[in-house]
Amino acid sequence: MELGAIFLILALFVLVGLFVSQPFFEKRRAYAVSIQEHDLSHWLAERDRLLTALQELDFDHVLGKIPPEDYPNMRTALLTQAADVLRHIDELQPQNQPALDAESRVEAALAARRVDFAAHPPSNALQEDELEARIAARRAQRSEKSGGFCPNCGKPILRTDRFCPACGKAIR
Repeated sequence: MELGAIFLILALFVLVGLFVSQPFFEKRRAYAVSIQEHDLSHWLAERDRLLTALQELDFDHVLGKIPPEDYPNMRTALLTQAADVLRHIDELQPQNQPALDAESRVEAALAARRVDFAAHPPSNALQEDELEARIAARRAQRSEKSGGFCPNCGKPILRTDRFCPACGKAIR
């Protein structure tokens, strides 16, 4: 091997070694988050969770999944929790807004989410309707073909079957 080729290979190894070892030589950057920022992030996430829970509770009530006698108690409990969370957020992040009570702020945030959802409905809503129509059509086709059950073995048979596909008994 020639001397130039050896130096070229050696230089390549040195460059690769430096590139690979670069993270070890860099100073570590501190990505520490202050306790106040962490607490604020926690309470903001809790606020979003409670708003989503309120939205789902209202939706389930409209659909009739929640008994009417349980709905007010559940909604009040969620509103109370959301008001507490908003108080914590206000303590961590004072704002220069007119003083509104926490429950009316929760209601305003919930109304804003409803407006956002109404303005931008999920794109798969039309696909779901089309899918439901196809499922209904398929079920109708299958029910038309069903001929009942074999009197001998009890397995399902089709109307066009002259013999049971499971036991072979002749079908009238």
